[in-house]
Amino acid sequence: MARFVNRTEELSRLHALYSSDNAELAVIFGRRRLGKTALVRQSLETDDDAVVYQAKQKTSALQLEQFIDTAADSYPGVSRIREEWEEILGYLAEQDAIIVLDEFPYLVEQDESLPSVLQAMFDHDLDDSAATIVLVGSSISMMEEAALLGNSPLYGRSSLKLDVRQLPFAAAMEFFDDAYTPDEQVLTWGVFGGVPYYLEEVSPDATLAANITRTILKRHGTLHDEPDYVLRMELTEPTRYFSIIESIAGGKTSRNEIAGTTGIDYNQLSKYLNRLSRLRLVEQHVPVTETKERSKRSRYRIRDPFFRFWFRFVYGTGEQYDALGEDAYEALIEPELPDFVSRSFEDLCCSALRSLYPEHTITDTGQWWYGEHEVDVVGLTAGQTLIVGECKFQQSPLGYDALSRLEGHVDELRWTPPDGGTRIERYALFSRSGFTPSVKEAATGREDLRLFTVEDVVRGLRR
Repeated sequence: MARFVNRTEELSRLHALYSSDNAELAVIFGRRRLGKTALVRQSLETDDDAVVYQAKQKTSALQLEQFIDTAADSYPGVSRIREEWEEILGYLAEQDAIIVLDEFPYLVEQDESLPSVLQAMFDHDLDDSAATIVLVGSSISMMEEAALLGNSPLYGRSSLKLDVRQLPFAAAMEFFDDAYTPDEQVLTWGVFGGVPYYLEEVSPDATLAANITRTILKRHGTLHDEPDYVLRMELTEPTRYFSIIESIAGGKTSRNEIAGTTGIDYNQLSKYLNRLSRLRLVEQHVPVTETKERSKRSRYRIRDPFFRFWFRFVYGTGEQYDALGEDAYEALIEPELPDFVSRSFEDLCCSALRSLYPEHTITDTGQWWYGEHEVDVVGLTAGQTLIVGECKFQQSPLGYDALSRLEGHVDELRWTPPDGGTRIERYALFSRSGFTPSVKEAATGREDLRLFTVEDVVRGLRR
């Protein structure tokens, strides 16, 4: 049985909707594999009478027929109602039923009037009903057209919109019951991210090397073609999107670089990048001191760790891993994995900052860069303190040169405290493999410097 973790807030909001005395509409959306169906089923664990229909790509007549068969298990009288969506849904609403239409876009594909039928019901027919209708969909564009955008039929009718996203680090690690060390947790997160479907494929009893080899590298592995499947299910022009993501994975992260690498016209690129952003696969990344709307230093990066891994190590490799067999991981992945995971480690350090510096009100975290200057971790506070950090996820201890480099970069970082006072700088060093004696000695003599291990970061994230 698939494991269900976290989603506490989402469950609470759904339960509140189910117990309402009024007719309610919920819209649950997000890209595939994030556990939307599992979330709904978990929310209905004690509701035996709920009608949960999983739509498939079939004709409208077959869909309606199968929906009636499903509903009849709890409401036998539905079998005597005229076989039209308006009549069937109206009858169930009179029974105050909870109705879940999972993969709602498949229904709309075959019957474009269905959103308008629901709109009319909520506008005119449900004043005396306590029914709840839950629409679930992976096709974000179709969910937007039906229910989320201002010109959609159901816009403004939903009491609840749930944008289901990846699990945070702490929740994702619950899949492994503390079987992994903090170091292994960071590595696993850096490869598989927070998508429940991917995490379920990871065996806590196996090494990371064995999990990657079995699920990703082997040609018949369960996740070997996963990004290809997701993109082709979600997008109408997958080839261009593949080229964009491959370009970003290869280090071409500005719009000019992406346009030059892919051959896509610069002015057309926004359409594709915006679509990938809505799927939360790619994001526009700007220095923490700037806004996306005004920044001229924005970079694009792959947001999903698993997609980053796949496009870096698997896409376009053909049968290379099959040819190397069990030696593939050791030969091609292991030497580069620490450097690859370092990006994820930086993000985790940023996320842990509030726990590691509880005495400060941290208003924003992120990275900063300008020209040749970069700072891995930045925490902006509501007071006068600026927290800056350097991260190293390598096999060797972090040396004093990293601290000197950080201090040099911070001199160029333009940030003024909200109250206009003089800023106070606090330095943080994060290291996978400890620190050299000179760094430890510096930390004992300076109140403005703290040293953090991977264990400290993981502990901070799991508080």
